[in-house]
Amino acid sequence: MQIHVVQQGQTLSGIAQVYGTTYQEIAEANEIPAPYWLAVGQALVIPIDGSYHWVQAGQTLTIVARMYGVSVNELARINNISPSQGLQVGQRLYIPPRPKRSAEALLYVEPRTPIAPSMIEEVRRRSPQITYLAMFSYEVQRDGSLKAPNIDDIPSIARAAGATNALVCSNLEEFAFSADLAHVVFTDQTVQNRLIDNLVQTAKEVGYRDIHFDFEIMHPEDRELYNSFLRKARDRFHAEGLTISTALAPMASDVRTGIYGAHDYAAHGEIVDFVSLMTYEWGYMFSNPGPVSPLPQVRGVVEYAVTKIPRHKIFLGQNLYGYDWSAPFPPEGGPPARAISPQNAVMRAINERVAIQYDYRAQAPHFTYTDDAGVRHEVWFEDARSIQAKFDLIKEFQLRGIMYWKLGLDFPQNWLLLTDNFNIRQL
Repeated sequence: MQIHVVQQGQTLSGIAQVYGTTYQEIAEANEIPAPYWLAVGQALVIPIDGSYHWVQAGQTLTIVARMYGVSVNELARINNISPSQGLQVGQRLYIPPRPKRSAEALLYVEPRTPIAPSMIEEVRRRSPQITYLAMFSYEVQRDGSLKAPNIDDIPSIARAAGATNALVCSNLEEFAFSADLAHVVFTDQTVQNRLIDNLVQTAKEVGYRDIHFDFEIMHPEDRELYNSFLRKARDRFHAEGLTISTALAPMASDVRTGIYGAHDYAAHGEIVDFVSLMTYEWGYMFSNPGPVSPLPQVRGVVEYAVTKIPRHKIFLGQNLYGYDWSAPFPPEGGPPARAISPQNAVMRAINERVAIQYDYRAQAPHFTYTDDAGVRHEVWFEDARSIQAKFDLIKEFQLRGIMYWKLGLDFPQNWLLLTDNFNIRQL
């Protein structure tokens, strides 16, 4: 497959001709509705086998071959040219598909009441493409009982499609993560034992095979208490044939204070079967506009994580959303940003007739527009280029796979490129 960035004056038909495909195939792959309007700067995934490279000034066959990890002789043979032949600027070379490595994908689902038919359909659509569907969330109560989400038929649908169901257990209380609630669980053995019993029972009743703790914003002094709780839970879960996993805050060093201080990368790497790094929310609802998961910051977290956690246990976290900020921005007293799916962000750029820009350092697309009321907006989101950068990071650091927050946010290019880059394992 190929990523193509729309230039001024291009149409879907013209782009299709360049790649030897049809506009209908591109529209279907990228879920572009008729009449097929495009935005300048929009990133499309071209559904072809392999890709094309247009020769730039100074490039030789050796340079191009090295760029794509193919031999000079093989590249020459496929393009029916001599290995010693010089190249012309603008010459098109066909690049064969590159070998894919195996990886895993974990997708959170957060069902609401009532569950929309569109969510059920999305579960059916995405479950064959993932390893784990993580049900968010079973909320711990202060007596060790669980407040269950409305799961409907979601676990059975996922299981029928080959996905493994994971139970997400959180310290959410009144719609916010509660440090005090977590402390009760860690210090009251009666509550703790009841919670572990309830988790095992629920897993067996529903068919969950992994129990995933998403405990956040805890007291930093509870760090060792959390580690001890996880060891106890692990021993019980493993005895019952279940795996255990955790979500970890994004840290580039061993932070022991503040809202991240209770997360111990080294201990989690030793205790649990796998972890999900929450490598997003640098740009968030109450921040100034900016990328949600900028590549340098994400890389910094990964570089630290692999020094503490075995690589085969690490899922890289990825947001399936962006934000639309309106001026004045939140730090100046303005309203919180509104979440937006990548697909809706592109449609907004098209409707507002503005070009999409790309921050190559952050590896993130963005644009600005002014609404009908004269309010200036700034939108940062994800596209094919930004998700490919994360896939490249997973390959570079040989991580277990990718974690997505969350199902229900339209981003067709992600799913096309996921299967183009990896063979997704199902257990």
